[in-house]
Amino acid sequence: MRETSGTSARRGRTPARRGRLRRTLLALVAVVSLAAAGPAAADAPAPPSGWTQVFVDDFDGAAGTGVNTSNWQYATGHGYPGGPANWGTGEIENMTSSTNNVALDGSGNLRITPRRDASGNWTSGRIETNRTDFQPPAGGKLRVQSRIQMPNVTGAAARGYWPAFWMLGAPYRGNYQNWPSVGELDILENVQGLNTVWATMHCGTNPGGPCNETTGLGGSTACPGATCQAGFHTYGMEWDRSTGVEEIRFYVDGINYHTVRANQVDATTWANATNHGFFIILNVAMGGGFVDAFGGGPDGATVPGHPMVVDYVQVLTSGGGTTPPPTGNRDAYSTIQAESFDAQSGTSTEATTDSGGGRNIGALANGDWVQYKGVNFGSSAARQFTARVASGAGNAVSGLVEVRLDSRTSTPVGSFALAGTGGWQSWRTVPANISGVTGTHDVYLTFTSGQPADFVNVNWFVFAR
Repeated sequence: MRETSGTSARRGRTPARRGRLRRTLLALVAVVSLAAAGPAAADAPAPPSGWTQVFVDDFDGAAGTGVNTSNWQYATGHGYPGGPANWGTGEIENMTSSTNNVALDGSGNLRITPRRDASGNWTSGRIETNRTDFQPPAGGKLRVQSRIQMPNVTGAAARGYWPAFWMLGAPYRGNYQNWPSVGELDILENVQGLNTVWATMHCGTNPGGPCNETTGLGGSTACPGATCQAGFHTYGMEWDRSTGVEEIRFYVDGINYHTVRANQVDATTWANATNHGFFIILNVAMGGGFVDAFGGGPDGATVPGHPMVVDYVQVLTSGGGTTPPPTGNRDAYSTIQAESFDAQSGTSTEATTDSGGGRNIGALANGDWVQYKGVNFGSSAARQFTARVASGAGNAVSGLVEVRLDSRTSTPVGSFALAGTGGWQSWRTVPANISGVTGTHDVYLTFTSGQPADFVNVNWFVFAR
């Protein structure tokens, strides 16, 4: 699933399920997990020995509800604001946040369903992780995997379908003009209801370049056992920095069918594509360059309403310690992990029980502050600040979370008040308006209270226009 500046034609591109025996069985599957075709609902497997889970979503929830917005954000319309039209791929659908297109099914699955209205217009769904920091620790490994059934439609009825599970380099979010140099990792792509899964790394320059764009460095295979459409399969990527030559391996049901190694391209190209975090995307496109390479569509024979069904998404790391959050040169419109500060006074970090895992900063009281260097707001003004916060402070304790620029003593550009949320790990996402901010600044979060007691923990924050 590529982000490009124009159409490309490549080759080939019961709500809480607790205590199940299936969880125990899946935990026994060796290093690259993995359940093949089978029942629709299976919890993400327990991490194998030596691996740490850093993100998971089992998509538990009531039928007809949307995704957990602590984990995911919706990408809507026909492209990013200021980015290439039709998501840079030539696809034709309008992405929405409607539960008609993106919804939980009540049985532990997410369904992304393309639909066509009476006028022939297509809608579908695209969700992306709020987090943009998924990368292997130095000398370690990152595994990203999902158990998915592709839209169960084949032949002429499948013309135009393009489901995908993939990742984009964090520098793309908010820029939208730096593809493919910032890297793209396609863990699953499928078109036209074919019994084929494609995996691709995109990098370098477009067209051509060291990564053969817009085709990329790709491989494909048939789904083992049941077809990709008829059953669930587990699609995974393992990014390995523990080997002599760094490599990225792609799997279906534990079978490694494609590998890209750092020595396939020059050092600068590899560094530009990999020396940063990534965010995860799930979507079903309709039409586009990849579809055109296999006969085109959608057309009058295409049958809408067949969902991509996603059982879970899981991210694991191994070796080398935990993945460090990025510091400096930050995108204001990508989630900034609070523990990635460049300087601080009065805070500490701790493991969080918030969705997605990671760490939060805590013990924040009157006069404390944290600094985040080089936050780029761009030329179009940011006017909203949102933070993920929790408070176990007593009833008489409250305070302000403030945003200041370039100095911890400058006038705040915005703030919100917070009292107790019910516990130090009882998380709440709180938005606040800010005065318009452009350009690049050092951002300070400062904490002001009329009482000396701690009053807030912070997990992450982000800005919006």
